Amino acid sequence: MRAVNIFTTIHSKYNNLTNTEVKVADYVLNNARDVVYMSITDLADACGVGESSIFRFCKSLSYKGYQDFKIALAHSITVENEIPQLTDKILMNDTLNQVASKVLASNISALNETFNLVDYDKLNQAIDYFVQAERIIFFGVGSSLMTAMEAKIKFMRITNKTECTIDSHLQMMSAALMTDRDVAVIISYSGSTKDTIELAKRAKESGATVISITRFVKSPLTSYSDLTLLCGANEGPLQGGSLSAKISQLYLLDVLYVEYFKRTYTDSIRNKELTAASVAVKLL
Repeated sequence: MRAVNIFTTIHSKYNNLTNTEVKVADYVLNNARDVVYMSITDLADACGVGESSIFRFCKSLSYKGYQDFKIALAHSITVENEIPQLTDKILMNDTLNQVASKVLASNISALNETFNLVDYDKLNQAIDYFVQAERIIFFGVGSSLMTAMEAKIKFMRITNKTECTIDSHLQMMSAALMTDRDVAVIISYSGSTKDTIELAKRAKESGATVISITRFVKSPLTSYSDLTLLCGANEGPLQGGSLSAKISQLYLLDVLYVEYFKRTYTDSIRNKELTAASVAVKLL
C-alpha cells in the first residue's frame, strides 16, 4: 500500500469518475490532511454527497472501504522521517525530551478540546439518566472496551447498578435484555464500528436510554443515541487506540462520576466506605 501514492491513483482515474465522485476527489486532493481525521459522514457532508457516494469513490480507487482508503491516504501524506502510527508531529530524529513534550502537548490538547465541546445541558441530562436508572451498562469493543471497563470499575465503588461485559456475544445478550429503566453507555471513537452500532440498535429496540461517547456528532452510532457526548482527540487511521482519545473519553466519564457522586451523596459515600473497607485487608 505504501508503494502506491493515493494522489497518483486519483489523478490517473480522475477522468473515469462520475460527477459525484469528482466532487469527492477534488475535496480529498485539496484537504487531504483534514480528511484523515474525518468520518465518512463528515466527508459526505463536506462534499455535499451521500455516504454511499463516498463508498463508491473508495471502490473506484480499488479500496475495500472508507477505512482502507484513509489508511492509504495517511501513508501518502506522511512526510519523510515522520511516524504516522503515533502522531503527525513526532519525527524519527526527535530527542526523548521532545517526544515527551509532544506527547504531553497532544494529551493536553485532547483534554482542552473535549472541555470546549462539552454541552452542559446534555451532560446534565446524562447524569439525570444515571441517577434514575435501574442499571447502567457500559459497552465498548476493542480499545474502547478498556475505557468501558474502567468506567464500570470506577462507578462500582459507589453504586451496585453498573455492569460491563467483555465478550461481544454477551454484550449483545445484555443489550437484548435491557428495559426502559436502563441506560446503555456506548463508547466508540469513530461511531462506525459494526459491533458497536449493533449494540446501540439492540439496546434502543429494548427500550433503554442510549448515551454515546464518541468523536463525531454524525455517525451511525449517534443515529441510535438519545444523547451524544463528544470527545475531542483527533485519531488518524494509523493511530488506533491512541491514549489521547482514551484520555478524553475518561475525562468525560470522570465528570459524570463526580457529579453522580454529588447528587447521590448519602448512598455514594456509604458505598464508597463499604467498598474501600472490603479491599483494605488486601493492603499491607
